[in-house]
Amino acid sequence: MEETKNIAFLGTGLMGFPMAQNILKSGYNVTVWNRSPAKADPLLDFGAKIAATPTEATEGTEVIFTMLSDGAAVQEILERDKLKASLAENSIWIDMSSTKPADARTQALILKPLGVEYLDAPVSGGTAGAESASLAIMVGGHATAFEAASPVLSAMGRPVHVGPSGAGQLAKLANQAIVGVTIGAVAEAMLMLEAGGADPASVRDALRGGFADGTILQQHGARMTDRNFTPGGPSKLQLKDLNNVLSEAKDLGLTLPVTEHIRDRFKYFVDQMQGENLDHSGLYLELKAQNELSE
Repeated sequence: MEETKNIAFLGTGLMGFPMAQNILKSGYNVTVWNRSPAKADPLLDFGAKIAATPTEATEGTEVIFTMLSDGAAVQEILERDKLKASLAENSIWIDMSSTKPADARTQALILKPLGVEYLDAPVSGGTAGAESASLAIMVGGHATAFEAASPVLSAMGRPVHVGPSGAGQLAKLANQAIVGVTIGAVAEAMLMLEAGGADPASVRDALRGGFADGTILQQHGARMTDRNFTPGGPSKLQLKDLNNVLSEAKDLGLTLPVTEHIRDRFKYFVDQMQGENLDHSGLYLELKAQNELSE
């Protein structure tokens, strides 16, 4: 860290709380805001200041982070006239929410006349990655803004500049398509192993280092076997991201049949099986229902 910067962090939910915590641990001055204030209050123990409004949080800060539910939530805050008036020239707004590339480009255009740089920097790694400061951070925007923000981004994980505004969100959509499809494949593998009498944990161990190995096999495969669907990544957000993937693909004139199939299964799990607040590895439960197998 070259110098202590004043940071605003808006959104301290499952992901935002540990992310803000790691910025605080790195020595930055951080003011946080959350719609439900009680979720932000524990950050006081780590030296955070708590703001009553987004405008209060952002006033005079050099870097503003948003980690909110979707693009509409970010847009609603960004379009507040008092908040825009509070933004310092040459500050950097970094949206780490998972939204659409078009949302990122629109937000960059709103901030440009105010002299505020914008980066879209969604993340992958779930709550475990947020807690361990090992998130994959995909960053779109100007290279100079990325270089300026890299030290504080590095407090949360590994930032990589992937292109102009919107490219970070496009990279996250690609990530979420891979995650969703792979969860579907791992669910099928775990169910087959259980039905056939093999020990899923031993098979996962046997597959370590092979082509099928990976974080989703090891972490989410274990969740499926242990029936631990406490959310790290809620299924309702996975569904939202897959809908965004297909919307972007349509705009690009593309058909993504495997992603569409997995989206439909997540939609059924969320809408018909009340799985919205279960972890996205809970797609395993939807697969069991398809096979008419009870828990």
